[in-house]
Amino acid sequence: MKVALINENSQASKNSIIFQALKEACDEKGYEAFNYGMYGEEGESQLTYVQNGLLASILLASGAADFVVTGCGTGEGAVTALNAFPNVVCGLAVEPTDAYLFSQINGGNALSIPYAKGFGWGAELNLKLIFQRLFAEPMGAGYPKERAVPEQRNAGILRDLKQQIAKPLPQILKEIDQDFLKEAIAGQHFKEYFQANAKPGEVTDIINGLL
Repeated sequence: MKVALINENSQASKNSIIFQALKEACDEKGYEAFNYGMYGEEGESQLTYVQNGLLASILLASGAADFVVTGCGTGEGAVTALNAFPNVVCGLAVEPTDAYLFSQINGGNALSIPYAKGFGWGAELNLKLIFQRLFAEPMGAGYPKERAVPEQRNAGILRDLKQQIAKPLPQILKEIDQDFLKEAIAGQHFKEYFQANAKPGEVTDIINGLL
């Protein structure tokens, strides 16, 4: 599984802390972790949590990533933005049990975490435990196990319904403000990671055309 980390501008200074915890958890599972920034470096392209939603949708729809980890100060803006885009089912995790229950009950493909609210002593440990519980078992396995079938059915209904009521991502990419889109994919390593991992398709073609 390919896991992408995306940070927005207000919490960019914590990128290395977050990615270290994520990479450790991914390494334990044999997953690949990709750090799309922001990196907290001077002069880098600025990402808002709204652009994180767009970027997450691009990465997931193109197959460049199978799961996206993101967040903001409270985590609320990021979870709202990601769920506004097609192909994304994002949860909010403050502590490890949140991450485990979201992965098992909702079987989503993105997680938002608060990196300012409550981010104090032991924050690095909390992050590592969140990621370990997030990937502890196959997504959507159900909790409790006797509820697995209705939970999986409801998760599938939600995914199908969202595809029916949302515009297709290629249409969004063509109609959206192009400066906003270009800023979202202007990260230092975006082109490198995207072109190495994205699968052939319309979304990939559109993004490569901009790159």
